[in-house]
Amino acid sequence: MSEISRKVVFLFSGFFMILLGGTIGYMLLEGYQVTDALYLTIITVATVGYGDMVPITPGGKILTVVLVLVGVSFVMYMFGKIVEAMVEGGLREILGKRLMKKQLKHLTDHYIVCGHGRIGSIICQTLFDNDETFVVIEKQAEEVQVILEKGYVTIAGEASNDDILMQAGIERASGLIAVVSTDADNVFITLTAKGLNPDIKVLARSSGETGTEIKLKRAGADKVISPYYIGGRRMAQSMIRPNVTDFIDLAMYTHDMALRLEEILITEKARLNGKTLIQSNLRQNYNIIVIGIKRAGEDMQFNPRPDTTINSSDILIVLGQNDQIAALEKEMLE
Repeated sequence: MSEISRKVVFLFSGFFMILLGGTIGYMLLEGYQVTDALYLTIITVATVGYGDMVPITPGGKILTVVLVLVGVSFVMYMFGKIVEAMVEGGLREILGKRLMKKQLKHLTDHYIVCGHGRIGSIICQTLFDNDETFVVIEKQAEEVQVILEKGYVTIAGEASNDDILMQAGIERASGLIAVVSTDADNVFITLTAKGLNPDIKVLARSSGETGTEIKLKRAGADKVISPYYIGGRRMAQSMIRPNVTDFIDLAMYTHDMALRLEEILITEKARLNGKTLIQSNLRQNYNIIVIGIKRAGEDMQFNPRPDTTINSSDILIVLGQNDQIAALEKEMLE
């Protein structure tokens, strides 16, 4: 239960207990019927006092004094809290929307995640854990509230809508991930995204149905992934090669482990540009192993030879310790 829900339950429970206590008290002390006792309690708490019914017995008069002091104070407190919640909620919503719009205007080289379901939420958490900039597009109002509570930048609406994608800064984004519930929606999102920004990299989710991957790639998806296919292969590999899969999981997904797999982009100004692997001294200086090199338009080179030349725009797939990889990444930025 949220904090707001607890406050609402407390306020209305307190008000109900006051009415119940006053009603029972007037029934016992003044001998009124239920309806009359409730009526007298309400007009007392509301400070209306029509004068048509008044307590006669000493006990009834004391009860009236208590109701006036406690009941009236509580009712004023309750309405004050309701007004406060309405005003604060409205201001928070207005300020939140302004802040969100300001953040969206300054986003660049970010990712757009379309859908915050079971898969989308994991994607967002992974991006967040890796300090990546992203914005989430979600049409379900309840899910939007969940996203806001997590502190993510979000836009409520249809991800296939041109205006929504423009608000998400698609013309400045480096990638879009389409993981909404249906293949048809993912196809439509991909088509719209590529129409607005032909250079954006699109990763789309597939249900695994026959022909879905072809349709998504025809729509412009750069890569199509079926969670069911990957999940099935992952489970089979865990049985066949448990130690290998455990190592990959630790290196890829566990931040606490000292060793990790990472990709390093070589820039034109990088010290490694134009040198061979053996000349780079990556193993000697950083204790890093290069297990692959990806070049534009070429297949991945696995376990490259020591005399392989490192060129600008190459992406090195490296294995090493967290602090050593961080040091190498820092050098690439200098």
